[in-house]
Formats: sequence, structure tokens, C-alpha cells
Amino acid sequence: MNKEIAFQVGQIVKILKGRDAGQYAVVVSIEDSRFVRIADGDKRKFDGAKKKNVLHLEPQSMISSEVVNSLQESGRVTNGKLRFAVSRIVPDKSKADQKGD
Repeated sequence: MNKEIAFQVGQIVKILKGRDAGQYAVVVSIEDSRFVRIADGDKRKFDGAKKKNVLHLEPQSMISSEVVNSLQESGRVTNGKLRFAVSRIVPDKSKADQKGD
């Protein structure tokens, strides 16, 4: 491995491979140098965080301070905070689909 990318808890990532390819999620824990656990608060809840290879993820520059603070204080984060963190980087599809006059 010549390219080592450091992931951080609370960092927004884009999923590149797998069933959820093209979607965004938040890193909720780091397993080791190869794997992290991600959740988006919607399809993938905090309690069922997905173990994902870091080679299948594209890190984004944004790190959610709400998620980081919540995990440091209680060791948990609400699914609402995860959804909020993802929604800040991804425009809401329901608003884009609405028709206006």
C-alpha cells in the first residue's frame, strides 16, 4: 500500500464500492488501519454500523463536530445527528424533486 489515507471519527465519506455505492456516510469508529465502521443514520443506523474497507471509501474534507463531540461525551451518537451531518454535504433529494410555479 503506497497510499495511506488517515480517516477520522466524524468524517464524511463517499462510498465507492458495494451496495451503497455513491451514497455518503459518517465514520463512527476506526477498527484498524484497513477498516472503519460507517453509518448514515437512515438506512444504516449507529447500532448496525457497517464495517467497510478504507479502499472502498473516498474521504471528504468535512468532519462533523456534532458527531465527534457526542461520541467523546457518551460513546454514542443519535441517528438524527448522523442524518444531519450527511444532509449538510448532500442536497436533499425531496426538495429537488418538487415542482414550483
